[in-house]
Amino acid sequence: MQNILVINAGSSSIKLAVFSATLEPLLTAQAAGIGSSAAGELQIGAQKSAPAVPDHAAAFQLLLKGLAAQGHGPDSFAAAGHRVVHGGATLTQPLAVTADVLAQIDACSHLAPLHNPHNATAIRSLMQLMPGMPQIACFDTAFHATCPEVAQRYAVPQDWHAEGIRRYGFHGLSYAALVRSLRDSGAPLPRRLLACHLGNGASLCAILDGQSVATTMGYSPLEGLTMGTRSGSIDASAVLDRAERHGISATRADLVHRSGLLGLSGHSHDMRAIQQAGTPPARFAVDHFCYWIVRHAGSMLAAMQGADAIAFTGGIGENAPDIRERVVRQLAWAGLGPENTHVIPAQEERQIALHTRDILATL
Repeated sequence: MQNILVINAGSSSIKLAVFSATLEPLLTAQAAGIGSSAAGELQIGAQKSAPAVPDHAAAFQLLLKGLAAQGHGPDSFAAAGHRVVHGGATLTQPLAVTADVLAQIDACSHLAPLHNPHNATAIRSLMQLMPGMPQIACFDTAFHATCPEVAQRYAVPQDWHAEGIRRYGFHGLSYAALVRSLRDSGAPLPRRLLACHLGNGASLCAILDGQSVATTMGYSPLEGLTMGTRSGSIDASAVLDRAERHGISATRADLVHRSGLLGLSGHSHDMRAIQQAGTPPARFAVDHFCYWIVRHAGSMLAAMQGADAIAFTGGIGENAPDIRERVVRQLAWAGLGPENTHVIPAQEERQIALHTRDILATL
């Protein structure tokens, strides 16, 4: 079998990864600054350049040309797997892209306006540049489709729910990779697993018998924990009041880009920089981050009636042992400790490659 191309397209960047048929990582590439009037940033493996990148189609052309120069031309790929942030209520498993699937991804764009349109653009661009190559869409919300309806529904009128206002959950590809990694370790998968994806975006997931039954993110990736620049859960009345006085756009920008660790510390959204700063606001930001992990963990434990293990992944989860130890220590009452703590490297790209390989085998 040929290699697999994994694609993660954002509003101003595209990240690519090449995996072998045995899921070994071979090469990474990235285009940033897409659509900027200044020069963009192109990186193919260790090689960097600064060409103009006016749009996603141009970025793809540059990236594919760069991959070909490294020995990974179009004919070397069996398929492309895409990270698609939102699958809504219907796209709940990885799927081969068809006209109908692409239309459904477009229909979810109002649920993830900063992500799905660019995910769909990446798919369409690749259709033009590499026609006939199978493309597989992997949805970040899909892992949480197993949550019971009582966990998914907000207590809002029926017409709200009919319009798609419900808890979807995110970081699903990360959690799926975490479960796969634990299963591949050879040890039995913990029946009740508290999973913590801690990074600039952060969430918890209650995983029972390998399936999500609750998670902290909801309708959007804003709900739940204190994050790098996102507020986490906040009273809707506070948001409405702020929006009435300062406008919706400004309020949304504050909640998504100026809150979280950045807003609390007044210094940075990066946990390493905050810890190094050591100022009273920085220390409080760390306290806040840990407090709400533990506080929300209680909700996840309730959904599973306890926990047999805890697993950390993501940039902070993997690289901040003091944060891990602090969280685990405050959850000792639930029977969690160093002996049942796991640290799992984030492997979303490899998970997409795995889904792509599996679906390709059925086509």
